[in-house]
Amino acid sequence: MSNVKVRYCSKTKMGNTRRIADAIAEGIGVSAVSIDEEPSLTEYTDILFLGGAPYANIMAPELREYAESLSGDKIGKIVLFTTSNWSQRTVAALKKIFASKGIKVEDEYFYAHMLSIEKKIDAAKEFGKKFAGEI
Repeated sequence: MSNVKVRYCSKTKMGNTRRIADAIAEGIGVSAVSIDEEPSLTEYTDILFLGGAPYANIMAPELREYAESLSGDKIGKIVLFTTSNWSQRTVAALKKIFASKGIKVEDEYFYAHMLSIEKKIDAAKEFGKKFAGEI
């Protein structure tokens, strides 16, 4: 049986990133967990879905710290997702961190504009199913 996890960083009251994380997790049949609730990955996972949004056009420090704490020996592959008004900079920054650590990151990622979250829920569920079905 494969081990798939969904982790996210959401810092706003609207919770757009949390909503997308929950949808991805629902599509897979797991629970999404905030990195505030679980600040480190404690066991091996085949696929880690990881998401966050830029705040003031930069990655949240908490998400950067979480990403930098991850170890390649605990992850088969990372699949990224992000929500924002216009910037997908968080994805690029995370890819750079993981490349420097030799952690495999899926090229495709999920992006939801903050004004179209509700319209993207079903697509997020399908996105999760697509990658979780690979293993």
